Amino acid sequence: MTIAEGSLAELDAAVTECRACPRLVAWREHVAATKRAAYAGETYWGRPIPGFGPADAALGIVGLAPAAHGANRTGRMFTGDRSGDVLYQALYDVGLATQPTATHRDDGLRLRGTRITAPVHCAPPANKPTPAERDNCRPWLARELELLRPSLRAVVVLGGFGWQALLPVLSDAGWRVPRPRPRFGHGAHVVLEGPGELHLLGCYHVSQQNTFTGRLTPAMLRAVLAEAASLAGLN
Repeated sequence: MTIAEGSLAELDAAVTECRACPRLVAWREHVAATKRAAYAGETYWGRPIPGFGPADAALGIVGLAPAAHGANRTGRMFTGDRSGDVLYQALYDVGLATQPTATHRDDGLRLRGTRITAPVHCAPPANKPTPAERDNCRPWLARELELLRPSLRAVVVLGGFGWQALLPVLSDAGWRVPRPRPRFGHGAHVVLEGPGELHLLGCYHVSQQNTFTGRLTPAMLRAVLAEAASLAGLN
């Protein structure tokens, strides 16, 4: 299957086989082999992480990249680390997730009308993908948004990296992105016209750097997600 063909499920399967970025392949597989002591008895996923959520999602959530001992271990976006703990609790609190915790791919968690993805699908060293790695991964995000386009009404972007990566993809998909391009900020809200009206919202990333320092509180996160859910027609 090429990136331009197939269903969302087929796209997700193809993502997991990608080896386009040698540095990311080497890192994700190194981490999966060496492991963190707390997870020494587990088998790490160690491959690219596909998006998570229904194929007819009205709300998208775009992060940065998988965490080395989180999604790279569990095989599901924002699952098995403290960032995911914060995100899924907030999604549950506003009615977008069926449970407040995400521990592994088969834990029964489901998302309501919401799909989580990222501009980079492999865990990068120091959580910092390069611009070239971002660009290599861009066709996956572009195709995912193309498949979601009939139902997508709002997108929450977690952090400036995701914001900058997403804007050109939205433009290529037919949404009219203003010039100069809107700047990222927590609480930013831009309405894009195109295949259908799309609400783009900014939120600080759920990284420990933000949540431990209080830069992003659970209440702040819930407020953005609740607004996005309302704009997407999910409540």
